[in-house]
Amino acid sequence: MRTPPHPLSDSLVKPFLRNRLDRYAVRLEELDFLLSREDIMADMAQYRAISREHAEVTQIAGRWARFRQREADLQGAREMLDDPDMAEMAQEEIAAAEAELARLDDELQRLLLPKDPDDARAAFLEVRAGTGGDESALFAGDLVRMYTRYAASVGWKVEVLSASESELGGFKEAVLRIDGDDVYGALRFESGGHRVQRVPATETQGRIHTSACTVAVMPEPDEQEALTLNPADLRIDTFRASGAGGQHINKTDSAVRVVHIPTGIVAECQDGRSQHANKAQALRVLQARLQEKDRSERAAKEAALRKGLIGSGDRSDRIRTYNFPQGRLTDHRINLTLYKLDKVMEGDLGDVIAALRSARESEQLAELEAEV
Repeated sequence: MRTPPHPLSDSLVKPFLRNRLDRYAVRLEELDFLLSREDIMADMAQYRAISREHAEVTQIAGRWARFRQREADLQGAREMLDDPDMAEMAQEEIAAAEAELARLDDELQRLLLPKDPDDARAAFLEVRAGTGGDESALFAGDLVRMYTRYAASVGWKVEVLSASESELGGFKEAVLRIDGDDVYGALRFESGGHRVQRVPATETQGRIHTSACTVAVMPEPDEQEALTLNPADLRIDTFRASGAGGQHINKTDSAVRVVHIPTGIVAECQDGRSQHANKAQALRVLQARLQEKDRSERAAKEAALRKGLIGSGDRSDRIRTYNFPQGRLTDHRINLTLYKLDKVMEGDLGDVIAALRSARESEQLAELEAEV
């Protein structure tokens, strides 16, 4: 009896996607030629950009070539089923080919998803205490520690650009710069309202309090693509650094605060060794905030037309609850609940980040399927 075809996803058997995948082999040849040209090699920015594309196209073209090879293997194995001497071996080959084709199908779909060029960038991460007074500031400190430990676990570098400590500990506000591989892509969905439910250390009656913080994650602007700031729109103030901004803080007026007058957006930096370094970093943070403002406004318009799975990342959204009495973390956007809050607060964010990225990929896959 002939084995019926494996119910593979229809996405890769449709002509539209097959034609699209076939073009990657052609593009790979073009990129090979470009990388061999001396004028391209002499321009490092262009060479790096083409090299990045070459790596991506090589991966997709290789997977697609393997997919087509396994399709041919599967067809050949099915044709051997009618031969009694070959039927058992054919069944084994059919099972192996179908399993690999299903895996390759999933990989190719994800590789074809549109990529945000900002995902690979470093990011500015801001944590601000909200409702809840001192307890909110303590929770802000816990969040800063959580992100710092997660960054260390994946080999990222963290700089504290500015920090305003509260009297009982924690932070009223802290701004971090995180650098490494795929930082913004991993942390982008952390933007929003973070709510904590626990018994504060100052609570004598053992009552559970609820407080909140807001987190904002912004990609660091590319220097060549950064917004051009009109000096007339800026007010730059210097002041004496204080608090836990960093080990290089000194007693001079080296800290810098930059105000973008048209929008009222403010950025400051006090961690650098000099006023010049702090001004440069504050301007980069300001550019990131202005670009994030533009991004948020565009996202709001898009969300009005179509409600996204993850949402716009609006800072007022309550995206996550940290319930300490139950040891529970709940991300409300994707209905994710984990009972390992102690580990999460120590920086074990991998499962949370993976679930959020997977949810976004599923949404993109649905959009891709709808286009076909």
